[in-house]
Amino acid sequence: MPDVVVIGGGIAGISAAAFLSGRADVALVEAEAQMAYHTTGRSAALFYENYGSAASRPLTAASKSFLTSSPDGLIDAPLTTPRGGLRIGRTDQIEALRQTVREAVASGSRQEWIDPEEVERLCPAIRIEELAGGVWEPDTADLDVAALHQTFVRMSRRNQASISISSAVTNIERRSNGWRIFHGQDHTDADTIVNAAGAWGDVVAELANIQPIGLESRRRTVFMVPGRQENSGWPMIIDANLDFYFKPDGHQILCSPAEEVPSEPCDAQPRELDIAVAIDRINTATTLGIRTVTSSWTGLRTFAPDEDPVHGFEPEADGFFWLVGQGGTGIQTSPAAGALTAALILDGKISTELAEHGINPETLSPARFR
Repeated sequence: MPDVVVIGGGIAGISAAAFLSGRADVALVEAEAQMAYHTTGRSAALFYENYGSAASRPLTAASKSFLTSSPDGLIDAPLTTPRGGLRIGRTDQIEALRQTVREAVASGSRQEWIDPEEVERLCPAIRIEELAGGVWEPDTADLDVAALHQTFVRMSRRNQASISISSAVTNIERRSNGWRIFHGQDHTDADTIVNAAGAWGDVVAELANIQPIGLESRRRTVFMVPGRQENSGWPMIIDANLDFYFKPDGHQILCSPAEEVPSEPCDAQPRELDIAVAIDRINTATTLGIRTVTSSWTGLRTFAPDEDPVHGFEPEADGFFWLVGQGGTGIQTSPAAGALTAALILDGKISTELAEHGINPETLSPARFR
């Protein structure tokens, strides 16, 4: 009997399986025909330290060494590539820029206030007539999400974890000695369940007769437009109020309206209006003159009611562990979240290394909602 069943094969679930499987028998079950089909496979692919809720930022900091130093024997190329991040703001957005600086200082990420002329030097497409300046964050980097996910898959398989795809969970029974999870045409018994089902986290909880947390999934659309190779060195450009962002991606430019529209858990699809709004905003702020969209996709970012991640044991059901509510930071926090999950399940306490980054299990625990 596996010690742990992980539900969900996105970045959260596979990172948990990777770190648990070195010390426990682990089975991962994924509803879709391929892992990372939903949110993980639809991200903006960025490591951005000055982002996310207060409780998620220590997880980002604790993940940095894993992401910037490729694990031996698991991957052949770096997971991150230097990019730089630049938050820009008009004169009426100065307070938003100042808040960006305050948050950067609080999270320990490097930042520098720069004038409009320096903004223009870093990205000549920005219109600087009404620009107050920008906040430059040099450590922001592109992140190879597929390679990171595959790193965790390799870790899991090297440690003999089993992975089942096209195996949706249909029922969960609490038994005297643990849990029985019905998935696909099979069932698996385990001492512990890790609920890493993303937008479907509350659905999985209800299958186990556990009170939902009140997770809310929100749409985030990304689309690609034609670019130029000579612009490939531009930083990630983010509006001070997060009304849009864009960054080079090879010969194209990745763009987003950065919307947060509540949605039921689903296979989210782009809406033409969201894309049109983003194009208008970006064209107003830049000289890009976007007219053509080459591809687009939409993912769901899932939030707890207080917008902090939920990582910990359900206080009302022994052996049910929540790993949900990452709110758009799940990829860049996944190494630390996986290590934290393994520590809490197998040791009953946080490791010294994670604690040194300021991670507080009580802040992340689902007990705060009970």
